[in-house]
Amino acid sequence: QVQLVESGGGLVQPGGSLRLSCTASGYILRINSMGWYRQVPGKERDLVAAITSGGSTNYADSVKARFTISRDNAKNTVYLQMNSLKPDDTAVYYCNLKNREFPSVRDYWGQGTQVIVSA
Repeated sequence: QVQLVESGGGLVQPGGSLRLSCTASGYILRINSMGWYRQVPGKERDLVAAITSGGSTNYADSVKARFTISRDNAKNTVYLQMNSLKPDDTAVYYCNLKNREFPSVRDYWGQGTQVIVSA
């Protein structure tokens, strides 16, 4: 009963910027973390960035110093500011939420938003 809705994807030129947003709704006991993963055809879904409810962050090496993740826990919303975009950043970006559902933590996923970086 948890739904994640993403927005902000699109076509951008190399060196440009995009901001992705994701808002969670539904029955959520407690959010442990929210983040972004990305996937290209034939490849596994890989972590881009994540942030815990306490504010700790984790970034893939390929996006450090270019992307910034932020969140508003009260709104169950996470953002990904993407600067200095490269063609290799082209992928479908998926919002992820890790929710505490006793006695464990469960993953939820958004439908994905396409990011294309091309001249």
